[in-house]
Amino acid sequence: MIRLDSVRKQHGSQVLYLDASMSVFKGDKVGLVGPNGAGKSTVFRLITGEEAPDDGNVVVDRGVTIGYFSQDVGEMEGRTVVAETIAGAGEVAEVAAELKALEAAMADPARADELDAVLARFGDVQARFDELDGYSLDSRAREILAGLGFEDARMDADVGTLSGGWKMRVALARILLMRPDALLLDEPTNHLDIESILWLEGFLKSFDGGLVITSHDRELLNRLVTKIVEIDGGEMNTYTGDYEHYEEQRALAERQHAAQFARQEAMLAKERAFIERFKARASHAAQVQSRVKKLDKIDKIDPPRSRRVVEFEFHQPPRSGEDVAMLEGVHKAFGEKVIYDGLDFHVRRLERWCVMGVNGAGKSTLLKLVAGASEPDAGEVRLGASLKLGYFAQHAMELLEPNDTVLQTLERAFPRASGGSLRTLLGAFGFSQGDVDKPCRILSGGEKARVVLAKMLYDPPNFLVLDEPTNHLDIQTKQMLVEALARFEGTMLFVSHDRRFLRALSNRVLELTPEGPRTYGGGYAEYVEQAGQEAPGVRA
Repeated sequence: MIRLDSVRKQHGSQVLYLDASMSVFKGDKVGLVGPNGAGKSTVFRLITGEEAPDDGNVVVDRGVTIGYFSQDVGEMEGRTVVAETIAGAGEVAEVAAELKALEAAMADPARADELDAVLARFGDVQARFDELDGYSLDSRAREILAGLGFEDARMDADVGTLSGGWKMRVALARILLMRPDALLLDEPTNHLDIESILWLEGFLKSFDGGLVITSHDRELLNRLVTKIVEIDGGEMNTYTGDYEHYEEQRALAERQHAAQFARQEAMLAKERAFIERFKARASHAAQVQSRVKKLDKIDKIDPPRSRRVVEFEFHQPPRSGEDVAMLEGVHKAFGEKVIYDGLDFHVRRLERWCVMGVNGAGKSTLLKLVAGASEPDAGEVRLGASLKLGYFAQHAMELLEPNDTVLQTLERAFPRASGGSLRTLLGAFGFSQGDVDKPCRILSGGEKARVVLAKMLYDPPNFLVLDEPTNHLDIQTKQMLVEALARFEGTMLFVSHDRRFLRALSNRVLELTPEGPRTYGGGYAEYVEQAGQEAPGVRA
């Protein structure tokens, strides 16, 4: 369906690919991976024709339709959510619009002399509309929107009233409704909750076309993809299997390459030593010349490329009291919508609570109440003794000083810390030496989140309250964060849509349901086993 043959691509002085090739066949589910800036999104733009290769060929088979979801959703307003979804559904939406125009033409007395031609065209268009399953378009659009978390009332509201994250969901729904031959999805899970991710996973599993996806959700890649294409160092390498199998294969290839390089270096050192020792002796001149020629002809193995993974040993927090947070008889409502009606909840030292619940169940509201960012309408929220609380929420990113650089942000917070330790910390959160001098105003959402987390964990509190801390973090940074928090000797209360994060760090689960809160001893893995679901309302 899609092929990149010996492609070379350069952006300014940055070489993305030197001689890169990959292919996508019908039924393939390809995970596209690589470091930030390696050129993953550029692959999508090459396939769609938005960019051209500097050399080589990009071939899309004739007749293959492509649906491309990117983070740039454009303007949306003036239509309902359903109408906006349908309008972007490709050919079927265009045929539907023409069908509507033809219906209006048939009812227009001023165009009576065109009736025969209009009727003939209407028949052709109607047949194509039927072939594209257009009469189920509205119901399919609503089914997809429901899967992505939209309630019925919201589907019929003006799309212009939605936040950026919800508009992203509409943009994704448009692409899925297209039913193209090939789907190109660039980080489709960034703005989805766990229920919507699970629905999307099921939808894509049943998709029988070609799929190319980038995602920071390791669990999704493991369950979905049939091969991985890795972009790194100007090359594309294809590995069969899921993400974990790719990691194993890549690690094996790296060990084999390192061993081959070491053997060749040992042989070269031996030959060079012989040449150096006997180059001045006439009796060995022929042998020396022979070995010099031999070395000139050898294909040198490139030195192993080690991935720079910076580790940082986080400080341990001071010990808190045994009782960390107590909610008693808490009531909270927004207008007529009651969130809690007499909620009792108790957090003890070293417990790691993950909070589960459908949209609107009150997950973020609970974290705000505990962190003191919101007040209950009735009831009491108390924090324990000797408590140092750290609260991460998406709005925390807005509090960064825009003109400060990344490094200055940490230097202001920790004026006595050495520059070396702060740079190492930022390196652990994915900031290169050049990145630390970027002003915060030009950072992406994910970069801002990393700055805030780094600032919080340099001198960690003993009670962490985290609302979606992994949003926009790449797989490597998530793994670093999981490993750091696994060693954290404090208490945690958090919301996350990342199943690996939930499974690795939770030892208690609070599920907020319409019938009231349910608690589960044991972490997320035990919750899945006991509740028979991976998220509220979604069967495992």
